[in-house]
Amino acid sequence: MTSRFFIALCALLVSALCALSLGGRVFYLAMWALLLMMLYSLLSLLLSMRLLGVRQSVERDKLERGESTRLLISLSNRSPLPIAAPELRLTLPEGESTLSFEPGFLREKTAGLSVCLPHVGVADAGIRALYLRDLFHLFRFRKKTGQKPPQVVVLPRPFDVDRLQSAQRDDGRALPGQTAEDITAPDDVRAFRQGDPMKRVHWKLSSRKRELLVRRFELPAPPDTLVLMDCYDPVGHDGVPDGLSRLKDTLTETALAVTRMQMEGGNPVRLPLYGARAGEFKADREGSLALLQEQLAYQIFRGGEPFPKVLNVELRRMRRTGATIVITTRLDADVVEGVIHIRRSGPSVRFYLVTFTPDDPGYDQYVAQLQKHLVEVCYVTPA
Repeated sequence: MTSRFFIALCALLVSALCALSLGGRVFYLAMWALLLMMLYSLLSLLLSMRLLGVRQSVERDKLERGESTRLLISLSNRSPLPIAAPELRLTLPEGESTLSFEPGFLREKTAGLSVCLPHVGVADAGIRALYLRDLFHLFRFRKKTGQKPPQVVVLPRPFDVDRLQSAQRDDGRALPGQTAEDITAPDDVRAFRQGDPMKRVHWKLSSRKRELLVRRFELPAPPDTLVLMDCYDPVGHDGVPDGLSRLKDTLTETALAVTRMQMEGGNPVRLPLYGARAGEFKADREGSLALLQEQLAYQIFRGGEPFPKVLNVELRRMRRTGATIVITTRLDADVVEGVIHIRRSGPSVRFYLVTFTPDDPGYDQYVAQLQKHLVEVCYVTPA
């Protein structure tokens, strides 16, 4: 019920009192007119509550951040008694909004609304609440749509970064993945060719076959690039408009960018996710980036494992790792210690610090410690 209903009710009571007291036909006419108006309003809404159909959908449910999609809402009313345009309360990625339009009679009438997708993640885009009003605005009922708002998966978009080279051993030999053959994995033999070292000759088999044969070894897989992204609660967004969402965007897009760049260089990439939605991405070809985009979009960056613990757990993977990329919003003593331990275990390390305040003097001592251990430090400021 609205304020207009109580005004009409007061007018009805006054008209009835005057009609009964004075017996004037005008007062009876006004009383019956008000009464019929209220009955019509109530009946029309009760019919529309049962006979109004609602459909909603989005044209595309997976897009990159910054793109737009269209929300399509269809209304049809099979009730013979017309009502006012329904009021639609919408929940959208950029905030809440209100939309009103007349439903089609015995047919669907569709309205399209452009929806901007400003942040990475999974967002609702649809009707949060539907309110029906009669022609005289005396009553206002809330109708259940019977369906949840459509969801849109907003994917991170990559940007260009420099590829990180795998570390070299102190004796001048590349890591196993950078050598031509793996001398610990004999595969087969082949005929001797001019220039082959004599130490690779298989003497026992050569004497039996009466020709020089040399051992052939397997070509090892290139070393992995390990990408460690901090899925714990981001820090450094207090007092910044929309700061938390912007930090999440930058974390996921930096991880996607470095993964794409390393895979373009022929390096397999592993990206374990220690957030509330745990998982691991592992691939060696660019066609798998669509899967990584979706995995990153579903990360909520709330809860999960603290990042210093993640760095210590991942130390066991350094044997087959040629390069490690660390992406985080926090730079403190625990994180620096974990990164230094990774660097001492052999691989090249690049450290991406996602922050709104790259000039903060509190970072200087930690950056100096990382650079002392030959860790490349990069700042990424959210847009």
